[in-house]
Amino acid sequence: MVSSLRLPTLTSLFSPSLTRRSTLSLRRRLHLGPPLATGFSSQSAAPSPPETEDRVDNKKSSRVQDRANAERVITPRSPDFNAWYLDVIANAELADYGPVRGTMVIRPYGYAIWEAIQEYLNVKFKETGHSNMYFPQLIPYSFIEKEASHVEGFSPELALVTIGGGKELEEKLVVRPTSETIVNHMFTQWIHSYRDLPLMINQWANVTRWEMRTKPFVRTLEFLWQEGHTAHASPEEAEKEALQMIGVYTKFAYEQAAIPVIAGRKSKVETFAGADRTYTIEAMMGDRKALQAGTSHNLGQNFSRAFGTQFTDENGQRQHVWQTSWAISTRFVGGIIMTHGDDTGLILPPRIAPIQVVIVPIWKKVDEKTGVLDAASKVAEILKTAGLKVKLDGADQRTPGWKFNFWEMKGVPLRIEIGPRDVSSGTVVISRRDVPGKQGKVFGISMEPSILEAYVKDRLDEIQSSLLQRAISFQDSYFVDWNQAYYEPLHNDMITMRS
Repeated sequence: MVSSLRLPTLTSLFSPSLTRRSTLSLRRRLHLGPPLATGFSSQSAAPSPPETEDRVDNKKSSRVQDRANAERVITPRSPDFNAWYLDVIANAELADYGPVRGTMVIRPYGYAIWEAIQEYLNVKFKETGHSNMYFPQLIPYSFIEKEASHVEGFSPELALVTIGGGKELEEKLVVRPTSETIVNHMFTQWIHSYRDLPLMINQWANVTRWEMRTKPFVRTLEFLWQEGHTAHASPEEAEKEALQMIGVYTKFAYEQAAIPVIAGRKSKVETFAGADRTYTIEAMMGDRKALQAGTSHNLGQNFSRAFGTQFTDENGQRQHVWQTSWAISTRFVGGIIMTHGDDTGLILPPRIAPIQVVIVPIWKKVDEKTGVLDAASKVAEILKTAGLKVKLDGADQRTPGWKFNFWEMKGVPLRIEIGPRDVSSGTVVISRRDVPGKQGKVFGISMEPSILEAYVKDRLDEIQSSLLQRAISFQDSYFVDWNQAYYEPLHNDMITMRS
């Protein structure tokens, strides 16, 4: 029996013993297992009952709450996972459908999650020696045709521009599906000697692929991604780079997104069009299906030969460069939703949550409002000064109970409640999004800055760890015995395939 990954070292995974069997088998394995239990959701949609006089008066506000909840009903996960997923995206205000079929508009909250992904990866890319730049979105069709397997693989998905400025173009232009071709066109002009290598760049961009079956974030006609491209003087350097970048993605998945992934090599039929080898990270979603969450390709010399991208080596000989490309996209946002969400809505890991702490002030009488809001503002300032992402929801158009439900649906990791009695005692009430009801609620946490800051940071760390462990346990529960004719375990729970 195989246990789940624990952020393993990748160097030994991709040994020469790897065969062409890979992710197709992975997907079959991930689908195995008993049906998802009806009660899998970890949190009920119902708000917690009031604990003191300062908590929500449910009797007085129930009619308002019912109307508000009716406006944003979320289908339970178990009966219809796809409907649940779409409801969460709509109600948590992550994205909406665009006017062109298959496109989506990423709303501010959804884009903020993508920005958190960008911020982490941008640092890692620069730490590993890559520089950001940008290539044009329009690519001459002749570029696509230069690499035979590339054009064959992408032809069904291409969007073409044939008219510009009211006139038919002499050559069709492709709206960027990926950038290997235009990158090689430019690399040919920039690379002349071994001294110009390695050349390692990354771009944050949008790409267009004419998908027939679309799903927000997971598969859309246009999506956002980063794509890295590198050129090297030897095949060993290129392979090392391809493995290094799949390792960066693996670390991000575990440490930031709290998603356990399986790193492996794609089968020949699933290898990227134009690559020698494709490495992937795949994650199990809440419906027990595998999601390809990131890829890294060893392109060998396929594109450099097609475009004549050469350099003069140290012996004065002309050589074609060895290349890699690697990418992660807004699909990962969909992966976060499908891994951690429950019947209430989103559950976001604190390290990528746009809002880590929401503060809900509670008052009943007009003369209580000022004192409660002042205390809430001070708490917000303490936590912001500590470097946390905080939202103070002081609007009085909505009841506290409505706010509780709303911010739970948006997956905010921690909620702080402050009422008149809390102000008098100099304390707050703190609730965890990942632990429902009274079990996740703690009373009497001091507002003293050092105590409050330490407590909140500790709870956020606990939530981050808890979400990862929960996802690992879920994944482990649907693993079955490996077919020993093809698989053998390596150290750190990694798997390679036998010849």
